Amino acid sequence: MAGMDLITLGGGCFWCLDACFRRLRGVTAVESGFSNGHVLSPTYEQVCSGLTGHAEVVRVHFDPDIISLASLLEVFFVIHDPTQVNGQGADLGPQYRSGIYVHSAAQEAIARQVLNEVQQALAGRVVTELAFEQGYTPAEAVHQGYFDANSEAGYCTFVIEPKLQKFQARFRSLLREDA
Repeated sequence: MAGMDLITLGGGCFWCLDACFRRLRGVTAVESGFSNGHVLSPTYEQVCSGLTGHAEVVRVHFDPDIISLASLLEVFFVIHDPTQVNGQGADLGPQYRSGIYVHSAAQEAIARQVLNEVQQALAGRVVTELAFEQGYTPAEAVHQGYFDANSEAGYCTFVIEPKLQKFQARFRSLLREDA
């Protein structure tokens, strides 16, 4: 698609990230998956073991004429804790690490600038890794759009819904009309 871009982000459980990013104006698609590990085409169960080296990620397809990469990264740093090593809340393990996985040198430059600003704002405590995306594998179909399909499930009610409410209040001006 002409004019479209793609960034891959890891910030804990991919269900949480997916629920937020798909509500932003300019985001055309979100896909949950696994990235930057050492096992070819891992399954969710393998990644959950913490032994594949993968991060749970979302690939965010977006129109940079509607929403900038810098704006997407601002959202990213608000909807997860970039200071927690290998986890988010009770979700612990290297698969839940904070990461920005870029697809070009231009993205890397923007991501590095935003990361440096956040690092300064959080007194150098940010542990988010910045790397080129490698070895991406889409997650199984059941994980795609998980919150929207399972909003009454316990994890969705107690973990995702509060994050989503915080996100929607903070980024009201960036939301799609149907969000």
